[in-house]
Amino acid sequence: MKKIEEYVRSIPDFPEEGIIFRDITSILQDKDGLRLAIDEMQAELKDVDFDVVIGPESRGFIFGVPIAYNTHRPFVPIRKKGKLPCETVEIEYDLEYGSAVIEMHKDAIKPGQKVVIIDDLIATGGTTEAMVKLIESLGGEVVKMVFLIELEGLNGRSRLEGYDVASIIKYEGK
Repeated sequence: MKKIEEYVRSIPDFPEEGIIFRDITSILQDKDGLRLAIDEMQAELKDVDFDVVIGPESRGFIFGVPIAYNTHRPFVPIRKKGKLPCETVEIEYDLEYGSAVIEMHKDAIKPGQKVVIIDDLIATGGTTEAMVKLIESLGGEVVKMVFLIELEGLNGRSRLEGYDVASIIKYEGK
């Protein structure tokens, strides 16, 4: 079987010159690549005590739901503003060019619940930092974060100091 890195398609100069886009659709489209990605991410939770899996829209859903299912835990989605039907909590955060708002149901996390965050990518860490603030505002405790890919050149970990952060594939650049 191939290593997980071999399933990632790298596309130079996308979305702009000098950037190498790390495309995970090549993982998703291969039955062995998909299984390997989920298995390796889930293995990072082997000795972690947790109650809930959280994943952001949309690629966090792809990896978070099967991990929640496999570990027999509930899955809580974090979505873009206006996509959830019940009472929500929200947070606005800065992006490279502008800002965004994410939200989750107000009753999704109970005080004291131990939460893991699953997502495909950590880049600057801004979205993850916002998710942590939402979770903690409801009394949840983030005990682990697992990412399929980390772009180390964007220093996302620096925004998440004090948290247990794991990534399966690390790329030095952006």
